[in-house]
Amino acid sequence: MADQHSEALSDLGKYIRAQREVARLSLRHLARVTNVSDSYLSQVERGLYRPSAEVLKSIAAGLGISADDLFRRLGWLDQDGSDAASEPSVLAAIAADERLSPAQKSALAQTYQAMVGDS
Repeated sequence: MADQHSEALSDLGKYIRAQREVARLSLRHLARVTNVSDSYLSQVERGLYRPSAEVLKSIAAGLGISADDLFRRLGWLDQDGSDAASEPSVLAAIAADERLSPAQKSALAQTYQAMVGDS
């Protein structure tokens, strides 16, 4: 399990670095736009730290990519976009609710995931 965890962190870090390089952003510039220190961001890119969902969302926004891509790389979402650690019926209901905007769906799903944790 620990090997899978470190492999996922390494994969995430390499992906973030590659996306940053494709976007031609320096580490310091990305740190500025994400409000994450450049030293922490560097450690994330090297696979040394597992960032929170909020930090991943900020990094994704700074890179102009989907936060779901980063969540998948950490194993927080299955390839189909469903939450790998919680009841799929709850997230499916959130996703299917037409009364919610995409931002509201994302916020509600993240709140739910934070509440159920890694159970």
